[in-house]
Amino acid sequence: MTESPAAHAVHHHPDVSIDQDLALRAAAARLQEEFGDQIGMDTIEKLLHSSYDHFAARARIPNFVPLLAERFARQQLHAVARIEGNVGGGAPTVLFLCTHNAGRSQMALGFFTHLAGEQAVAWSGGSEPETEINPAAVEAMGEVGIDITGEYPKPWTDEIVQAADVVITMGCGDSCPVFPGRRYEEWELSDPAGQNVESVRLIRDEIEKRVRRLLAELGVPATA
Repeated sequence: MTESPAAHAVHHHPDVSIDQDLALRAAAARLQEEFGDQIGMDTIEKLLHSSYDHFAARARIPNFVPLLAERFARQQLHAVARIEGNVGGGAPTVLFLCTHNAGRSQMALGFFTHLAGEQAVAWSGGSEPETEINPAAVEAMGEVGIDITGEYPKPWTDEIVQAADVVITMGCGDSCPVFPGRRYEEWELSDPAGQNVESVRLIRDEIEKRVRRLLAELGVPATA
């Protein structure tokens, strides 16, 4: 049985178990298959391994780390491809940023994705990401039929900010990144961290109004 070129291209990541290393190699092969005609393998590996290091340093369940690393690397690679003009610039791209990427930005991402469908792209990130999404935010979003349990707190990267058309910040202050040419907007919203579901519902409803207004400004009809 012959190995794929990707199997030879992937470098061993130090300090990982055999299982984790195999999972990373498989992830690199998948990412190379998706992006290899647009982005060099060195960049793919660099983003995959930096993503792995980020999640490994704070993971409660190590087995999920290669999966999270692959998902986050894929998002960054989409951003790199967009910056380099290799993928469609048609759909508006919005980045929601808050401090912990556990409440406000995740609810905004949930509403935006639900309402925009395939017509626009949204990402989220945090300056100091938590280890998990705020359970009260998950519950409040579930009440309006939007499941955000598949998301996870993650940092923002320069590539992701540069690839966004609109950057919505929510309380990350001076730590929020600023790049010329982006449209920036600060949404002043209470932080749901440590609040009960009743309080988070009010924040959720305000976020929905603002997301619907943003979609209207971008010329994206809400699907729901």
